[in-house]
Amino acid sequence: MPAPKRKPAAAAPSAPAANTRASKLEKLGLRSDMDLVLHLPLRYEDETQIVTIQQAGMMGTSVAQVEGIVTACDIQYRPRRQLIVTIADDSGQLVMRFLNFYGSQTKQLAVGTRVRARGEIRHGFFGAEVVHPNYKVVLEGAPLPDALTPVYPAGEGLSQIFLRKAIADAMQHIEWRDTLSPAQLAAQQLTPFESAVRLLHNPPPDVDEHALEDRSHPAWVRMKFDELLAQQLSLKRAQVARRAKNARALPLVGQLSAAFLNTLPFTLTKAQQRVVAEISTDLRASFPMQRLLQGDVGSGKTVVAALAAAQAIDSGYQAVLMAPTEILADQHFRKIAAWMEPLGVRVAWLTGSLKKKEKLAALSMIESGQAQLVIGTHALIQDSVQFAKLGLVIVDEQHRFGVGQRLALRNKTISENGGNETVQDIKNTAPVVPHQLMMSATPIPRTLAMTYYADLEISVIDELPPGRTPIVTRAVDQMRRDEVIARVHAAVQDGRQAYWVCPLIEESEALQLQTATETYAMLVEALPDLRVGLVHGRLKQAEKQEVMDAFSAGACHVLVATTVIEVGVDVPNASLMVIEHAERFGLSQLHQLRGRVGRGSAASVCLLLYQSPLGYIAKQRLMTMRETTDGFEIARRDLEIRGPGEFLGARQSGQAMLRFADLTTDQWLVDRARDLAQTLLQDPTPANQATVSAHLARWLGGREDFLKV
Repeated sequence: MPAPKRKPAAAAPSAPAANTRASKLEKLGLRSDMDLVLHLPLRYEDETQIVTIQQAGMMGTSVAQVEGIVTACDIQYRPRRQLIVTIADDSGQLVMRFLNFYGSQTKQLAVGTRVRARGEIRHGFFGAEVVHPNYKVVLEGAPLPDALTPVYPAGEGLSQIFLRKAIADAMQHIEWRDTLSPAQLAAQQLTPFESAVRLLHNPPPDVDEHALEDRSHPAWVRMKFDELLAQQLSLKRAQVARRAKNARALPLVGQLSAAFLNTLPFTLTKAQQRVVAEISTDLRASFPMQRLLQGDVGSGKTVVAALAAAQAIDSGYQAVLMAPTEILADQHFRKIAAWMEPLGVRVAWLTGSLKKKEKLAALSMIESGQAQLVIGTHALIQDSVQFAKLGLVIVDEQHRFGVGQRLALRNKTISENGGNETVQDIKNTAPVVPHQLMMSATPIPRTLAMTYYADLEISVIDELPPGRTPIVTRAVDQMRRDEVIARVHAAVQDGRQAYWVCPLIEESEALQLQTATETYAMLVEALPDLRVGLVHGRLKQAEKQEVMDAFSAGACHVLVATTVIEVGVDVPNASLMVIEHAERFGLSQLHQLRGRVGRGSAASVCLLLYQSPLGYIAKQRLMTMRETTDGFEIARRDLEIRGPGEFLGARQSGQAMLRFADLTTDQWLVDRARDLAQTLLQDPTPANQATVSAHLARWLGGREDFLKV
């Protein structure tokens, strides 16, 4: 079965309108007719029947559709400007209230106009009323729809009417041929593709609305299965393609690695030893490693990364470590350089804030190969950065980089002749690419890892180093701020240090939150005998570093900070953390922040200051933080609260996220899709290859690269 070509979405009548609408469709990812056809409804409205206004008023808070003649249309100004339209039928009258409206609506809804309106009808001061109903002007006897009306995800400037027409047009142009054979459909008990799609766009009035709503209808099951199958096929093909590429084998665990282990002031945990062995085995292979290293806050990922770099250097190649912020990169540089430089390793530092002379010196060291290990930020992916013999790429907090950024660093291919030209292996024409190790302190639940990282090997450090004290977490209403300040003072009197984290830098009208600058001023006044520091993202790097150095050295007692200290800051003497407006933070971020304390032997406390009243999700987050310090359990609950898209940072990472399948309820479909993907790829007959190509073309349309890094 040949892969169907993705036809571009049909153009609108006029060129300017076409360009405007095309750009708006593009923002929704709708570039072709098939994209439009697979743009499935969020929900449905039942416009197939009309009830009288009297009947609608007796239905409680249910949504109903009525039809009547406009008897009054007025703009009122008390208590606020609003448009009040009254319609009536033979049974009674209904007030339609518009709090936001256009002036043209007063003409559109002139007295005597027949209107069909749908919404939640309630009893107001003047009788039955509906706020912001969906409505349209109709002629007497206008026919009712014979199917439920779909409501689509829409962007600014794209009306439901336009989307419905565009999708209906697209459905006339696409190739409907099923990507799965009749035997495969029967084996998986799936509805044919065309009938499933047509039903979802135009469900008949007698359809099971509940099954449509909760997406358990067989038509939805087919869409979810197809989506999961495309994802699994893409990821597994990416894994096969990666194994076909060339990488320089890095086989030596030699003098540097041995000396490094001998100089460490601690012994690796069993989990660290296991993970180091997994990575070491991968680095010996002649195809590129692509491994995700997961470990909870404080589990010791940095030393594992340093040992991987040591193996690359022992084998005669360079290693590079990229971090998302200068503070985190600087922490890595200071810690790893302190380990490596006494052993004779040249470590280079490269960030965007370096002065020109320092930057040129670093670039020269990297290009000449003098720099055996390079640590830095996004500056590492610039075209001016040329590696002599790059063997290993390490990306910390990988989910905080965009796909393009991770690709750019991975594509810094090895050149044995200087520069970054592609090196061709004598026996194989595939380009030589570096091994890649990605690190994340945001543990990923097993279900999510199996679904989104099927092309990666995954290592997990699932134990903390000995001596770490458990962190006690308490949620405290901000009305008890004075008690919290007294707690901070007492901790410092006992020889400890404290963090006070705030969500904003300056005052915001949109979010009236306690800000870092205000909090700093308040604490300086409230704690005159203590030294209080302030660090946030808008400070120059040198200023940030000066404050951080003072805090690390114990010269600063309390550090007021924004989330720039979320990762990488390691001050064992800091045993108290206060998080201002904790209800505004996500679970993962709260867990990362809390991980800045509990790094020494002293009992540590994290106080979550919140503002009442709390919403349901905020309550769930704070309850989770109080109940557990296990990063994997927190990640599991975070996935339940936020869903996979936000959990993985889809918008930033470029992951081709699941739109229809739900990993909390559809795991049985994930298993089936993974099994079929494995079957199709393991038996590369022409029929199977055609199925794979056609299915990926339909569902991913050339966007597979975003699943590979």
